[in-house]
Amino acid sequence: MPGLVVFGRRWQIASDDFVFPGCFELFFRVLWWIGIMILFIYHKFKLDCNGRGVLYIYLVGLLVVLGLIILSLCVIVYVSAQGKLSTSKNFPGIRRFFPTLVYLRALLYIPELVWACLGAYWVSDDSQGCEPATVDAVIAAVVASWIILLFTGLGVLFVFDPMGSRFFPTPSSLAVKVWERRLRLLCCCLPQDESYRAVFLSIAQLFSRYFSDQELVPSDVAAGLSLLHRKQDKIDRSRDPEVIVDPSPSPPIGDDLEMQIEKAAHFMKFAAAAYGWPLYIYSNLFTAPCKICGACCGRPAADYDIVEGDHCSVSSILQSTGLQLSDLIHVSFHDQVYEIPFFVALDRQREAVLVAVRGTLSLQDVLTDLSAQCENLTIEGVIGSCYAHKGISQAADYIYKKLVNDGILNKAFSRAPEYKLVITGHSLGAGAAGILAVLLRNSYPTLQCYSFSPPGGLLSKALADYSKDFVVSVVLGKDLVPRLSMPNMEKLKKNIAEMVKNCSNPKYRILLQGCWYELFGGDPGDFPTEMDNRREEQLGQPLLGEESLMIRNPSSYQSMGSNDSPASSAPYLPLFLPGRVVYITEDRPSRRSCLSQVQYCAKWSDETEFGCILISPRMLVDHMPDGVLGALNSLTNNGP
Repeated sequence: MPGLVVFGRRWQIASDDFVFPGCFELFFRVLWWIGIMILFIYHKFKLDCNGRGVLYIYLVGLLVVLGLIILSLCVIVYVSAQGKLSTSKNFPGIRRFFPTLVYLRALLYIPELVWACLGAYWVSDDSQGCEPATVDAVIAAVVASWIILLFTGLGVLFVFDPMGSRFFPTPSSLAVKVWERRLRLLCCCLPQDESYRAVFLSIAQLFSRYFSDQELVPSDVAAGLSLLHRKQDKIDRSRDPEVIVDPSPSPPIGDDLEMQIEKAAHFMKFAAAAYGWPLYIYSNLFTAPCKICGACCGRPAADYDIVEGDHCSVSSILQSTGLQLSDLIHVSFHDQVYEIPFFVALDRQREAVLVAVRGTLSLQDVLTDLSAQCENLTIEGVIGSCYAHKGISQAADYIYKKLVNDGILNKAFSRAPEYKLVITGHSLGAGAAGILAVLLRNSYPTLQCYSFSPPGGLLSKALADYSKDFVVSVVLGKDLVPRLSMPNMEKLKKNIAEMVKNCSNPKYRILLQGCWYELFGGDPGDFPTEMDNRREEQLGQPLLGEESLMIRNPSSYQSMGSNDSPASSAPYLPLFLPGRVVYITEDRPSRRSCLSQVQYCAKWSDETEFGCILISPRMLVDHMPDGVLGALNSLTNNGP
């Protein structure tokens, strides 16, 4: 449903969004009316204490105003609950009168505001001679009136759409300015210099472009995501695993999956350690503070001359990895936009010079993640278009210059010339590690990179294929980040619009059922599909049709990134995961009891497995570094 048009503009709320806020306000209005009525009856003969009866008039008038408001709220809730969730611009049935109800409800705020002002004046001026209990009760009623008016004003500000002009289309320049102001407000604690302004502008342009053709209000998106989650679960549970064609490529000769998982479990410890003390304390709540504080406070400052920034996180790195302080070559916790922390160490167990890059942990890192435009890369020996995620590419270039120009790698290999180079990272760090490996490949032909939960929109097709020889990516379950790319976001937007368009149930019912399903689970087939059979069959194709097409014919998906496909033919350039992908999933719940340990299985996969975003409560949980490390350790102990 498009945003409601009242007072000459469009708002970020639809006519079917007033059920829950209306019921919430109605509940408190009724309680308030009952309380005022009890107050009036109990103090009826004490309100004429000053001989003028002003407080008596105030309570009677307040009861009348509240009664009218309660009546209007009942009508608004009833009308808002009628009809189906639809994107039609013509309000169906009785909801076409909803703007008139909004105007009538707005008019009732005028007497309520006037009465609240008069009540405040009368209580302060005419309460002499009244009993303290009576005055306190009337003061409480006046304060309650002002509190409700305040929250009403905040609600209006919350649903206000600065780009919601009814009569004129929103210029793209205005949309960019609005998004830029929002970003600056959210990042008000960061510097507002020219470099940050350029970042804000770049992200604002991306957001304004993505949301420019979006007419759905936020509640429509929430309902669409709920429907999409149940739809995907229903299709997933109805599949027969034996008849699905496995699109996974065979691993190269001599490259065993079990060996790669064992190596990944080892190097994931370093990727997690790069987060420093916050993740270490999160993973070891009871023992970590004592270990870190003891090691940090008892260590002379001269021992940390290789550290740039946070000294206490060095203790967590040593505790997490088992390294000695002498094994550390360089530790940097310098954190700015496009400049992310990393450390270099000698891994004597695997005989490797190891570079571990930290993932997203700060607001600056978030801005780096959101700078999702494409940036050209020039890599010698790569045939085809070479481009990558702008923010992550610049972060990788920052680390590359530190490693090469500052002589950090030369220092490491001077101490261990026979070691090989290994690069690792998680999330944002995984993306930066993948691009860093591409940049260093020609100088270090034997390097290896282990990229854990990397962003899906990272490398062009040519660079992704090039990286398959030396990069291994690890993805767990329904992790959102490896599926997060602008083309996939476009698919998600279209899928949500289709779900909303074809929905035949009211929004409040969809949201209630969705909350129940997310909190308590159950069989998605037990819930109404919100569509008739014809609509459901039609919608089944767009949701997973592209994914099934990719599985049946992967070349059709890969051709999106080929040179024969002009960049201008698609709204966003296709970007892919780096290297070969180890995909880890849980065994189906039917295979284990609720008290047994989670069992995992792993397989080689490719980009076709991550061609759409999967809606699930685990889409963020599966991305956490401790979860990835736990799954890898489980596979190492039990076998993939």
